[in-house]
Amino acid sequence: MPEAPIPSDEPKRLQSLHAAAILDTGPDTFFEETVEAVLNAMKCPIALVSLVDEGRQWFKARRGLEVSETDRACAFCAYTILSNEPLLVSDAREDERFVDNPLVRGEPPVIAYAGAPIVLKDGPRLGTVCAVDTAPRAWTAREVIDLKEIADLASRYIELRLALLHKHRQRYLELAIFGEHELHLMRA
Repeated sequence: MPEAPIPSDEPKRLQSLHAAAILDTGPDTFFEETVEAVLNAMKCPIALVSLVDEGRQWFKARRGLEVSETDRACAFCAYTILSNEPLLVSDAREDERFVDNPLVRGEPPVIAYAGAPIVLKDGPRLGTVCAVDTAPRAWTAREVIDLKEIADLASRYIELRLALLHKHRQRYLELAIFGEHELHLMRA
């Protein structure tokens, strides 16, 4: 099984991923609703919001799959983050990248896959919003458009999260340097 190449912006991508402080966090209503939207739009048994770090893909939200992460080496999403365009696989058993993949042979089997990258404004692709089917299927143009739109919403949500984290870090830094009293006087 060939492993996906590493994105050319991998250091920046990982820095942005870690700055978002999402990895290994609890449930988030937005991402839970995201996977529900994918299930409804794609009419598939499995939907995921996947974040790809150094050695794994971790599922921030998932439906239809029990595991919370897989090794990056077997992650379909590791291929998806190589481009700003969705990755569509109609039958992984016939795709040389995935034919020997343990996820294809596992339970439930990943046979059809549609993933759209979560792309930040400054370029890094942190992960994916994806749909999985346990049988071969051709993804329709409407499904692909819907998936891209849902991934774009996830991208904007993470951008907002990053902006808020930056703002709060600035505030904590100001308090650490000046203290509350000095900041109040400076702003007066």
